[in-house]
Amino acid sequence: MNDRPDQDPDDGRWAPPSGDASASVPASAPDATPDPVPAAYPPPPPPPPSSAPFETQSFEPVAVPPPGPAAPSPQARPERARTSGWVWPLVAVVALVVGVMGGVAGGVGYAHWHDDDTSSSGGTTTVGFDDADLTTAPPLQKPGSVARVAQEVLPSTVQILAEYEGVEAGATGSGFVLDDKGNVVTNNHVVADAAENDGPIQVVDQDGNEHDATVVGRSPVYDIAVLHVADSSALKPASLGRSQNLRVGEPVVAIGAPLGLSSTVTSGIVSALNRPVTTGSTADDSSYINAVQTDAAINPGNSGGPLVNLQGQVVGVNSAIATNGGGSFDEEAGNIGVGFAIPVEQVVVTAEQILKTGEAKYPVIGARVQTGGPAQYDGATVDEVLKDSPAQDAGLKNGDLITAVNGARVTDGIALIVAIRTHQPGDTIEFTVERDGSERKLDVTLDGEVG
Repeated sequence: MNDRPDQDPDDGRWAPPSGDASASVPASAPDATPDPVPAAYPPPPPPPPSSAPFETQSFEPVAVPPPGPAAPSPQARPERARTSGWVWPLVAVVALVVGVMGGVAGGVGYAHWHDDDTSSSGGTTTVGFDDADLTTAPPLQKPGSVARVAQEVLPSTVQILAEYEGVEAGATGSGFVLDDKGNVVTNNHVVADAAENDGPIQVVDQDGNEHDATVVGRSPVYDIAVLHVADSSALKPASLGRSQNLRVGEPVVAIGAPLGLSSTVTSGIVSALNRPVTTGSTADDSSYINAVQTDAAINPGNSGGPLVNLQGQVVGVNSAIATNGGGSFDEEAGNIGVGFAIPVEQVVVTAEQILKTGEAKYPVIGARVQTGGPAQYDGATVDEVLKDSPAQDAGLKNGDLITAVNGARVTDGIALIVAIRTHQPGDTIEFTVERDGSERKLDVTLDGEVG
């Protein structure tokens, strides 16, 4: 828990916080990755990367607590089984895949998540949703204390209980209510096993009431799942903000059920923006995140819960933590002040696709790039251009060094993946490429894959 106080401007008092081994595309992860490539978001643009390199590693999703502590809420359950399958190590060298489901780099974009979509009355925006309006009006008109933020957002935050390896409620995580239709957002890795094996999933609200939930759709690539609760009258939708409006050093609040302790609130600051990280240790469980980094305490069980600004708006979904376990499997690992959240813009676009079609798409270029070996920092090297792919059509060749996407610097393969994943299939992006000592520009129109 961060013990930094936050000031409530309404009364002038200081209020302390309340308390991817390769699939179809083999590639290896780098020992280190520098600071992130600024993503091609809608305005305002992200800040430029710092000059200091950042070590990009595989981080630990935070869905499942170790057995032992029981939640103090009315839904308290017996001690839950250890679910080591969801706890992955922080590693320096691990095999990763450049994209999945077709084996190429890709992702979902944020292009149509615009400020001018907001309704002049009610603070809602459809952002392409046919069946659900999203609330965007901030609960607090000006930044408040952590206590006031918690009061506003706790009713919108839920605990997720999912079957894991045949054990009821063997996996626990967090989530938030997306809309007034009973749709709930959480991390894919919280419910993946239950979804694949038709296991039961429950959503537990702030009052401890359990609601049966079904999976609308999942995106392993973005680690996002949308659940639906039929009887949603007791669920309050959360207000959605903009991660693009965040500043490094700005206070934020994390809410969820760490270690099975429901309705837990922690506070901290935004430690970094546009941080390229990847979770998981294999192609099947890896996801790339252009993350919001925070030092707000995040622990196993926080996965899928909201990261919130001081106006009570969701700005990210808590998804992963760094551990100090090195290359060991540390199932008891917890918060060390380095947590990562998926930007809310990414969540909205992915959730929209899932609600429309039951699945999400990400763009692909049809090329394999290096993501391993010695730290590069000078660009992403193309290992292979696939036949009849967007990369081939654009003139990309084996051995090309991609140094920028839409003018934003690319430092290595993982940074390239993250940069591409801020776009959508059908978008055309510009690669700056070095070949045989000369620089050229190539326009690539992105294809799409489901994942």
